[in-house]
Amino acid sequence: MNQKHVICVLGTLSAFAATGATAQQKASKPLNIVYIMSDDHTQQMISCYDKRYIQTPNIDAIAREGVRFTESFVANSLSGPSRACMLTGKHSHKNGKLNNEHQSRFDQGQQTMPKILQSHGYQTALVGKLHLEGIPQGFDYWTMLPGQGDYYDPKFIRPKNMKAQGEGVETVKYQGYVTNIITDLSLEWLEQRDKEKPFALFIHHKAAHRNWMADTLDLKSFEDQEYELPDTFYDNYEGRLAAQKHEMGVVNDLDMINDLKMLKGAKPTRLGAYYSRKNDTEGCHGVLRPEVKQKFKELYDPLANEFYAANLGGEALARWKFARYMRDYSKVVKSLDRNIGRVLDYLREHNLLENTLIVYTSDQGFYMGEHGWYDKRFMYEESMRTPLVMRLPQHLGKRGDVTEMVQNIDYAPTFLDMAGIPIPEDMQGESMLPLLDKRSKKKWTRNSLYYHFYEYPGEHAVRRHYGVRTKRYKLIHFYGDIDTWELYDLKKDPKELNNLYGNPKYKKVTEEMHKELERVRKLYDVTPEVH
Repeated sequence: MNQKHVICVLGTLSAFAATGATAQQKASKPLNIVYIMSDDHTQQMISCYDKRYIQTPNIDAIAREGVRFTESFVANSLSGPSRACMLTGKHSHKNGKLNNEHQSRFDQGQQTMPKILQSHGYQTALVGKLHLEGIPQGFDYWTMLPGQGDYYDPKFIRPKNMKAQGEGVETVKYQGYVTNIITDLSLEWLEQRDKEKPFALFIHHKAAHRNWMADTLDLKSFEDQEYELPDTFYDNYEGRLAAQKHEMGVVNDLDMINDLKMLKGAKPTRLGAYYSRKNDTEGCHGVLRPEVKQKFKELYDPLANEFYAANLGGEALARWKFARYMRDYSKVVKSLDRNIGRVLDYLREHNLLENTLIVYTSDQGFYMGEHGWYDKRFMYEESMRTPLVMRLPQHLGKRGDVTEMVQNIDYAPTFLDMAGIPIPEDMQGESMLPLLDKRSKKKWTRNSLYYHFYEYPGEHAVRRHYGVRTKRYKLIHFYGDIDTWELYDLKKDPKELNNLYGNPKYKKVTEEMHKELERVRKLYDVTPEVH
């Protein structure tokens, strides 16, 4: 990144060793890894998964030139815990990061996949959002957003001395849009790295996290696009007590200022203080530079005037809020996809494609109006599912769809396996390499997935719950201030509207799912005190 982007500073190997008879030894060059992860980017908003809403040509290109996982899931649909699962290859109760609250802190000293790659001669770098406590370990280079970070003129935390990382940290502010800046810094590191060593670059974007502030380049995009309400938008949550108690509704819970940017004429709101910062004398759209603020005002002020004059209610209000949510989210994704294209172009121009694994995923799924919701957290499909596409090195022959069930605890062992590095026995995930290498004779044996969400009380009031998902059925137990079970036949009821728990016709299925739940809890060493 050019030095002119920096506004201010605010404060303060050995040769590569492949050690296993794996696919890495069969490759002509050491494997590089580029792992691109976004925040809250759901399958419904990626055109290689769903063409209804948006086109994402660069993410689609990764899938087209490699593989698309159609049954990809997370173990805990929440940002910090999901990232901890990815880094460690372990479920939340084993890596210690149960929720986003500070009392559940991530121990940076524990074993992680980047540390293992680094110890085997890899150059490792992290750029962007980590959302885990402490100073990142296992990275030769790192610069990260504090917490959620800002969309505009973001601050980044980095070591004062990258070569001597124990000398403390400093905070640096960059001018511009966060998705562009994260990409700039990532490409700058690729230029400056040691070209003789394999590398693992972790590009962690803030997008498409709430409050969906678009790049000014994309502000007017999608404004004429109409969005059809999902079939389940007016879900009444019959038979699903935990869903009835949610606080994540598009109609009732999206903040008029923070989320929908209807500042002009709006009454103060709890979240509005985040968007219209108190130290901003004009109280408009956060602390933005005047030229950026003006562009936001040009779009949103007339919309706010029109909205409050219309005095909408009922279905008209619901459709209006849904459309605004979808448009702003789409704009943020457009910039994200464009910047992924910049990374692909760099790798192509520098002849790095054929010995580099390129991964795109998100830390979890997201509700785009399904069940009337935004956000994530629940074990239901839209939240538990996550996009996962990979452009594979040339020596791996798999192309097209991978239909086996995988989970984000599988990323760490997969990257190690593909790099020819032994997988630690205490990692709970499984290497996906047999699914990617046509020559592999090893069979994929996983038939079910374990999930556990811990953050309650918390934002959106989603109760704690755990469960098991097989290819056809899903069993969920909500616990704490409620004690309810839910069972779904995903073949007959893919939208999870009909809770079958207690249905006599599903007695045998219920018994089998309880047995499977106990099996996976024992497999992953979930002790009774974890619940």
